[in-house]
Amino acid sequence: MASDIVPIQLALTRGDVVTLWAPRWREDGEEWEAFLGDEEAVFGFDEVAGMAAYVRTAPEHDLTDHPAWSVVPTLSVGELTPDENHRFDVVGLPEVAAGDPDGWTISELDETVAIIRSLAEVCDLDNVTRILDGEPGFDLLRQGAVAFAGREGAKQWSALSETIGESWDEVVDTLDELVATPKIDESALEKSRAEAVALAEADDGVPDEDDLDDAELEAEGHGAVVDSPDAPDEPVGFWGEVGIDPIRIETSDGEVVTLRCYLDDKPVFLGSAGRIDVFSSERALVRALADPDGEVVTNSDLAAASTWQEVLDAAHVGELTATVEDMNTYVLTGIGEDLAEGVLDMDPVQLDLASELLLDVGEWAGDPEPAEALVESSRLGWLVSFIVRPDPTRMAPSPPFGPEAAQWGELVATLRGRLRQR
Repeated sequence: MASDIVPIQLALTRGDVVTLWAPRWREDGEEWEAFLGDEEAVFGFDEVAGMAAYVRTAPEHDLTDHPAWSVVPTLSVGELTPDENHRFDVVGLPEVAAGDPDGWTISELDETVAIIRSLAEVCDLDNVTRILDGEPGFDLLRQGAVAFAGREGAKQWSALSETIGESWDEVVDTLDELVATPKIDESALEKSRAEAVALAEADDGVPDEDDLDDAELEAEGHGAVVDSPDAPDEPVGFWGEVGIDPIRIETSDGEVVTLRCYLDDKPVFLGSAGRIDVFSSERALVRALADPDGEVVTNSDLAAASTWQEVLDAAHVGELTATVEDMNTYVLTGIGEDLAEGVLDMDPVQLDLASELLLDVGEWAGDPEPAEALVESSRLGWLVSFIVRPDPTRMAPSPPFGPEAAQWGELVATLRGRLRQR
């Protein structure tokens, strides 16, 4: 499979530099990974305009033979600008590691360490590889915050933080020496800088998302007219008021319904110990919630929600109804089969929702496998992202997708095993 070439930003001693990264791709039966550079250095640029000018004029470098390279010189400055998910604060990592091992901290460390490990492997940075392999905590980052919970987890976090504090200067110094800026065609640089200025001026005329509330953003995305502040609020219904959603899951075993909410942006399902309580219909779900002594009521992680008792009270007095909205219907059937046959023309909304469910369940159950399998730097993650977020500048993945289909099937099988029929 030919993967994309991704603009990334690295925060080093000299400041922020941008370069290009080609995540692992398969060609002629072998796996490859590369960065923009040559045998001596990785090419870093202090401005995106400089990188744009270089890739449009340079005759040869380590990415020249990449299957998707022909697209890169045609990209605009805006398209060559790293997004938020591909900006890595290398020099600031010790400061991040000095904090508590919460979800955000672990995610920041994991993503930054992953790109550094790729640089070390591609560029034969043996001393960096030795540091990363010498402390088990670096590998534990992939498991999320759960790996650093409890007494043993605290010891692992302390050891990792200590290693970073003692060894990170060597990592940063090595990367500082690795990164160099090649000669750039002055005429091309002048043109790309003018393009960057025009882009910045255009952006100045667009309202910042931070200045708009979520409702406005959603309305704009659907072409709706935003109501004035004095307009009455639309009714959200009981479930919207309590912040808990009935959801439907369709697998090869049939359709089931359950409940899910988000507490501090983290998913929580009706169930416990990584098992989701599911029902054959909405009415069966409501009946179970009406039984104050039933296990579904007395032993559920949803009890952590402040509005949970409102749901139980409404069910007990017979005033609760459950209707699953389309946006909360997750269809997992057929996706694996389509991928195995090399089909890319599938419903992107269905695939996006299915991926969302797999990630949510994995996070709730403390299972890192879905997040690792669906991250964009993985083969399955790249394939899913291509279907969900199509981009004419991206090179289409080429079948066969046997390994990706098998991995998707494993994720779905694990989820099916977590469904506890009531």
